[in-house]
Amino acid sequence: MEPEIRVVVVTFRSGEIIGDFLDSLAKATTRPYEVVVVDNSPKLDAGTAAVERRPEARLLRPGRNLGYGSAVNRGAAGARAPWLVFSNADIAFVPGALDDLVAAAGRWPGGGAFGPGITNPDGALYPSARDLPSLGRGIGHALLGWCWPTNPWTASYRRERGAPREMTAGWLSGSCQLLRREAFEAVGGFDESYFMFMEDVDLGRRLGLASWSSVYVPAAVVEHLGGHSTKRSSRRMVLAHHRSMFRYLSRQYPGPSRAPLRALLGVGLAARLLVTLAFAKDSAGARATRSARLLPARGRATDDAATGGTTSGGAPGSPATPVSPATPGVTATPGGTAGPGAAVSGTAVSGTAVDS
Repeated sequence: MEPEIRVVVVTFRSGEIIGDFLDSLAKATTRPYEVVVVDNSPKLDAGTAAVERRPEARLLRPGRNLGYGSAVNRGAAGARAPWLVFSNADIAFVPGALDDLVAAAGRWPGGGAFGPGITNPDGALYPSARDLPSLGRGIGHALLGWCWPTNPWTASYRRERGAPREMTAGWLSGSCQLLRREAFEAVGGFDESYFMFMEDVDLGRRLGLASWSSVYVPAAVVEHLGGHSTKRSSRRMVLAHHRSMFRYLSRQYPGPSRAPLRALLGVGLAARLLVTLAFAKDSAGARATRSARLLPARGRATDDAATGGTTSGGAPGSPATPVSPATPGVTATPGGTAGPGAAVSGTAVSGTAVDS
């Protein structure tokens, strides 16, 4: 029977959890599906190697850390199934969750991406469906989000007002989402210039520009168990997160006339970065602090191996202005891509000090 869903999961030293992921996935849908595990780890561990013994799964090993978006693109290549699911390995599906997402897609024929309700291990719902970050909202969130979490700019960006309901959003956490293959291919997949963080935000923006909606479906529930592949290096994740955010906003607001605004954003993000680094838990604190001094936008994104994970989006490339970067979005999440989702996709990474 031809699979109706292709699930792409990106791993990085995730051997001890990938089996649990596949077990929960088996209860998430009654539809035929296939799984492609893209392992960004430098070495193959026993748990990940065991994936090849699962009849529904196959393992791709690029031999280096591609980053989240690039790995997903590779895993999705050649798919014939009409539905694609991108997920972090530290996601646990509630039974029927994927069927609930596909059912929602039937209610939203113009929807290109569908995101489930994502809960933290304590049961709290993570705000995984958000508005696209504008320059003004980004400045307000960057300057005030860390010291005044309920400020109007942060609340608006995170959409934390009101009870969860099925609705459209600017973007969905890449830590777990369902996409129409047609929509994903129409926009060219993930932008591979984001190595870690913000690739899911950028995907939501491009889907919208192509007239596809991103739809939040809180009735479909998954649990994010906690930024498995990013928690080892939370300070590095913070650096990558801020760099990618700055890159994203700089690309949306180019040109000399907007340089002062980009500079203000850079200052705000740099201040937020320093405060966040002061509280981030990482044994490599001294190295991270030195790295912060080298953060100017013209620097390359955190090296694949150095980041110690594949969340969602950070990338090489130079923003328009040599000012420190930042990145909202995936919290290794709940939240992530990561994906974070990650292999966290989603511009949110749970278990780290990163949150957009």
